[in-house]
Amino acid sequence: MRQYQWIEANPQVMMGKPVFKGTRIPVDLVLEKLAAGETLEQILESHPRLTAEAVHEAFLFAAELARGETVYALADTK
Repeated sequence: MRQYQWIEANPQVMMGKPVFKGTRIPVDLVLEKLAAGETLEQILESHPRLTAEAVHEAFLFAAELARGETVYALADTK
């Protein structure tokens, strides 16, 4: 796994959940907000300690997780 400039997983912070460095803001929270339709500007306004670069890095983080070797069964949409 690559080293991230803005994301860390530390057992002492949020029980090891990936967060943005120097915050207790979970990466998955920001990704969920984006998926729900919030804009980058709205997220940055809600979380002033984040930067656009940090949020963009969350996309790289999610892509790396999706590329992992674990295969998840998806529900059939038919």
